Amino acid sequence: MSPASANPDAGRPPSGAGGGRRHSALARYVAKRLVIAVGLLFGMTLVTFCLTNLVPGDPVAAALGQRAADDPEIVARFRTEYGLDRSLPAQYLAYLGRLIRFDLGTSWQTHHAVAADLAKAVPATMEIAFGAIVGAALIGITFGAWSAYRRGLATDQVLRLVSLIGISLPTFWTAIVCFYVFYYRLGWAPGSGRLTPGVAAPPNVTGMYTVDALLAGEWRTFVDASAHLALPTLVLTLYTIGLLTRFSRTSILEVLDQDYVRAAKAKGLPGRVVFFRYVLRGAAVPVLTVVGLAFGSLLSGTVLVESVFGWPGLGSYAYQAASKLDLLAVMGVGLVVGLVYLCVNLAVDLAYGFIDPRVRVGR
Repeated sequence: MSPASANPDAGRPPSGAGGGRRHSALARYVAKRLVIAVGLLFGMTLVTFCLTNLVPGDPVAAALGQRAADDPEIVARFRTEYGLDRSLPAQYLAYLGRLIRFDLGTSWQTHHAVAADLAKAVPATMEIAFGAIVGAALIGITFGAWSAYRRGLATDQVLRLVSLIGISLPTFWTAIVCFYVFYYRLGWAPGSGRLTPGVAAPPNVTGMYTVDALLAGEWRTFVDASAHLALPTLVLTLYTIGLLTRFSRTSILEVLDQDYVRAAKAKGLPGRVVFFRYVLRGAAVPVLTVVGLAFGSLLSGTVLVESVFGWPGLGSYAYQAASKLDLLAVMGVGLVVGLVYLCVNLAVDLAYGFIDPRVRVGR
C-alpha cells in the first residue's frame, strides 16, 4: 500500500488554506480599490481647480463690487491676498498645500472659512439625502422585485406606470406642488427652513437637527425638525423611488433568465425560494451600484429643492457661491460632492467583494 493511499489526507491542502486564500484575495481587492481611490482623489482636485478657474467672468469684480474693482490699488491688494496674482500652476500647488492641512481657504462672500461654511451646509443636505435614499431604497427595490415577480400581470403594469411617472416629474415642479398643497392649502406641513422660529437648535454634534435633538433628549425640537424635513425628503424620495423601481425590475428580470436560475427551478425548488435565495442575490450588485449613484446625485442635485423649501444646505450654498463667483467656495463644494461620490463608490466596490466572490477573484 502506498503512503498516499495509507493516509487519505496526504493530498489535501492544509486546514484553513482555502479560507486563507479567500482572505488574501479579499485583502488584495481592498488594497487595490484604496490605491485607485487615492489616485481618483488627486485627479478630482485637479479637475475641480481647472474647471473652476475656467468659469467666465471676473471674480475680483464679483467679490469687491464694481466700484471697488475700478480701484487698481484695491484690486492688487485683493489679488495678492488670495494668491490670484500667481500663475495657475502655482495657485494649484498652493491649493494642494492647503488641502493637506484641511484648509479650503476663506470665502470671498461670507468671509468665513469655507470648511466652516460647509460644516454647516453639508449636514443639512445629508439629513435630506439620508432619509430620501433609505426610504427610496426600501420602497423602490421592493416595488421592483414585486413587479418582476408578477411580470406581465396587472400589478406589474401599475408599478411600471407609477415608476415612470415618478421619473418623469421634475423635482422642482414636485417641490412647488407639494409646498403649495401641503403647506399653503392644507396646512399639514410647516413652512420653509429647518426649524420653526422660536425653536432653538439642539446642541451641535452631527449638524443634523433630528439626530442631535435625539442625542440631547429634546423631543419638541426633534418633532419640529422632523416636520420641516418631511416635505423636501418626500420630493427627493418620489423621484428616486421611480428610478430604483425600474432598474431593480430590469436587473431581476435579467437574472431570472440565467441558466443557474433555470437549473434551480428544474430541481423542483419552490418559486419563492428560487426568487429570494438566488435571484435577489444575483441582482444585488447592479442595484447596489444605482443606489450609490443615486445617493451621490441627491447630494449634488438638491439646489432647486432647497431653494423652494428655504433649506440652508449644500445646494443653496453652491448656488450663492456660483452666483458671486466665489471660487474657493465653489471648489470646496465641488471637492465635497466629488469626495462623497468617491466614498460611496468605494463602499459599493468593497461591498461587491463580499456579495459576489467572483468580483474579488477576477479583479
